[in-house]
Amino acid sequence: MSSQRRPSPQAIQLLAAFLVEARTWRYGYDLSKETGLGAGTLYPLLDRLAKQGLLESEWLPSELEGRPPRHAYRLTRSGATFAQSWQEAPAPRGKLRPARS
Repeated sequence: MSSQRRPSPQAIQLLAAFLVEARTWRYGYDLSKETGLGAGTLYPLLDRLAKQGLLESEWLPSELEGRPPRHAYRLTRSGATFAQSWQEAPAPRGKLRPARS
């Protein structure tokens, strides 16, 4: 990832799902069920992570005859390293406020 900005909670949740089976191709529908992320959040995230080189994507033939190919995703090596770094990083605790006298 080119910036050092902390990924959104949704991105961290999605990356954590990929870490469970880092080298396995995953489908958006299955990731949606696993993470609870809706299509309007999930698919833009998958696209952004793929453009950043953290995921690779590919059209895979359907396992069911007569069905169209499905778009699948999996972590790249740099994506796995990135995902692990955010799994180990503590979440920020919010903004500091001045003490009251």
